[in-house]
Amino acid sequence: MSEPVRVVVVDDEPMVCAHLRTILGSAPDIEVVDDAQDGAAAVESVVRHRPRVVLMDLRMPGVDGLTATERISRLPDPPAVVALTTFDADQYVLRALRAGASGFLVKSTPPEDLLGLVRVAADGHTVLSPQAAQRLVAASSGEQGARQRALRLVRELTEREVEVLTGLGEGLSNAQIGQRLHLSEATVKGYVSRMLVKLDCGNRVQAGLLAYEAGLIAR
Repeated sequence: MSEPVRVVVVDDEPMVCAHLRTILGSAPDIEVVDDAQDGAAAVESVVRHRPRVVLMDLRMPGVDGLTATERISRLPDPPAVVALTTFDADQYVLRALRAGASGFLVKSTPPEDLLGLVRVAADGHTVLSPQAAQRLVAASSGEQGARQRALRLVRELTEREVEVLTGLGEGLSNAQIGQRLHLSEATVKGYVSRMLVKLDCGNRVQAGLLAYEAGLIAR
């Protein structure tokens, strides 16, 4: 039997932490190894417990979730950080994704969906639907600087790389992009790795958001 998915829960409301512990603890393949009430404690917990997934509240006193996400994403072999939010068009969410979060969950997510999404994050996949990404970028449409930067970076890509980036923006997996472009999954993985470096993106989510900002995805 494989090791359970180790999770750290971060929220300044003890009742929220207890609620999430109860839900996650009901699954035999998930283990909550710690909880933290602020961002500084969250970073310390990640260093100490080496979880695969961190559920991170964004709005906390002291060191907030955005700062903690940035610090965690700079650690060697960082865990997947999934932002916890009340509203899915919250600008804090977009900033968290740009800081390195691999997706977000609305706090009202049903328990059975929460368990599945934690497993998805642990497997290295994006916890972010294309529709959610579209709403987030639409909400930030006034950020002209972000659009100009995205356009400048995309101009440095080859035609094939732009096609792969478009697939990321649509929320496709490497296998799905490969099927569309008649490439092997390994080849697509290579394209994604090189593109992340070219685009100065820390993960697939950031690249997907950049695809929206550059206008590659129809709104």
